[in-house]
Amino acid sequence: MPEVDEEDLTRKQRREQAREQRKAAEAAATADATRRRRLTQLGGVVVVVVVAIVVILIATGGGGGRTKVPEKHEQNAIANEVNARLEGIPQSGRTIGSPSAPVTMQYFGDLECPICKKFSDKSGALPALIAGPVKDGKLRIEYMNLQTATRNPETFKTQQKAAMAAGPQKKQWNYIELFYNEQGEEDTEYVNEAYLQGLAKQIPGLNLSKWQSERSNPTFESELQTDAQLANNSGLTGTPSFLIGHSGGQLKSYEWSSLTDPKPFEEQIEKAAKE
Repeated sequence: MPEVDEEDLTRKQRREQAREQRKAAEAAATADATRRRRLTQLGGVVVVVVVAIVVILIATGGGGGRTKVPEKHEQNAIANEVNARLEGIPQSGRTIGSPSAPVTMQYFGDLECPICKKFSDKSGALPALIAGPVKDGKLRIEYMNLQTATRNPETFKTQQKAAMAAGPQKKQWNYIELFYNEQGEEDTEYVNEAYLQGLAKQIPGLNLSKWQSERSNPTFESELQTDAQLANNSGLTGTPSFLIGHSGGQLKSYEWSSLTDPKPFEEQIEKAAKE
């Protein structure tokens, strides 16, 4: 019988564990939202309450993300918003923000992770962090790769490398944010070559030929492995996960309490700046 790679098995077990934890968190959030809606509608007609809940759950994909990839006209609006948000912000490979920023935050994500989407959404905390401490030169964010939501390892590698391939042109964060904001529903296998090419075409100034060629860069494979190992060494099993600390020093795990409120992040950033 072929030998079983125990390390690979452990990684698969961690991914499945993280996946189940994320699913449970999404289900709990949806259930809590449903309870709150019911409490505010107790004086109404029961049928109206039930219909309202069903409509909301359908619109949100049951809490797991959108039901399909956005239509072309929606993509244009999303792309305009994302690209405007990032305009003028320094980028270098996986990093966004000034290289001399006193605080560094490593953001571990899987591009298919629906909870990461909440962080990147226009109502999420990330846009506020980019417009605030990142733009002000106080924070630099490094995007790290950690497979959790994407079931197929090869699909994970392909999509993450597609984002990484925009890095040499200082457009990796444009690709990352477009992916999150144009996610399809989890487990629908929406990520294919047409989808990945479509994202690249929405990035102003991205040379598509150079991007396509860069996708086969052999260093990307080792970067994915290094990111996964760092996450393992840091005890990180889910996405999004964060390490924050003084640039050049030891980064510490940050247990987020909200992905929509930037204030807890800003408080931790201020704390790290003083260390």
